[in-house]
Amino acid sequence: MFYVTNKDKIISVAIALSTVLVLFLLATVFKPNTLNNAVETSAGISKLLPVYSVDTEENKVALTINCAWNADDIDLILETLSNNQVKATFFIVGDWAAKFPDAVKKIYESGNEIANHSETHAHVNNLTYEKNVEEITKCSDRLKQITGVETSLYRGPYGEYNDTVVKAAEANNHIMVQWNIDTLDYNGLTAEAMWERIESKLDKGSIILMHNGTENTALALDSIIKNIKEKGYQPVTVSELIYKDNYTIDNNGIQHKN
Repeated sequence: MFYVTNKDKIISVAIALSTVLVLFLLATVFKPNTLNNAVETSAGISKLLPVYSVDTEENKVALTINCAWNADDIDLILETLSNNQVKATFFIVGDWAAKFPDAVKKIYESGNEIANHSETHAHVNNLTYEKNVEEITKCSDRLKQITGVETSLYRGPYGEYNDTVVKAAEANNHIMVQWNIDTLDYNGLTAEAMWERIESKLDKGSIILMHNGTENTALALDSIIKNIKEKGYQPVTVSELIYKDNYTIDNNGIQHKN
C-alpha cells in the first residue's frame, strides 16, 4: 500500500511537471510580436520592417520627395504642388537643411510635410545603434530649429535599413517609411517614363518615391499629379495615409490597421 501511494504521487508530480513544461514551450514558441512592425521570416526569424504601403479602402496615395542634393528646383516643385492643390512629404537630410534653410522654411510654410532623412546621408546599415540614433536626432533637431516642429517620420538614406536602424528610429519616436513605387527620377527619366513606372503599380495606399535636384522631376511633377488624379487617386502626405498606432506590417511591408 505504501509503495502504491508513493508511485501514484510520483506519477501525479510527473504529469504536473510535464504540463508546466508544455505550457512554457507553447508560450515561448507562439509568443505574439509586441512590435507593430515585427514579422516572421520563412526561417522563423523575427525581422523589423518599415512601412512600404498601406492597406486602405480610401483612394489615397502618398507623394514623397527626398531632398539631399541642390535646392534649385524647390520653388517650381512647391508651385506645382500648390497649383494642383496637393501636399507632399519631403524627407530632408540635415546637411541639406543646413545649406538651404530658406528652402526648408518654404516647404514647411507652404503646408507640406517635413520628415527626417538622416543628418549626413550615410550608409546607415554600417552604423552602430548609437550612430543611427545620432543621425536621426541631429537631423530632427536641425529641422525643428528651422520649422519649430518635431519630425515623426524617418527614411534611411539609399533605402537602407536593418533591425538596428528600425529600432533606432522607433526609440526616437519616428515611424520608418519606405516606398512601393520608385520613379527612378534620379536616373534622368522623362515624365513619360516615370509615369509608366507609377501607373503599373499604382493602387490605394501606394507610397511614391521622388527626388528634388534631378534633371526632370520638377518639370514632370505636374503631369504626374494630373495622371494620378485622372486614375481616381488623391495624392496626400504620408501622415495622412499611414496609421500612427495600433497597426501591424506584413511580410510585404504593407501596413494594416488592427
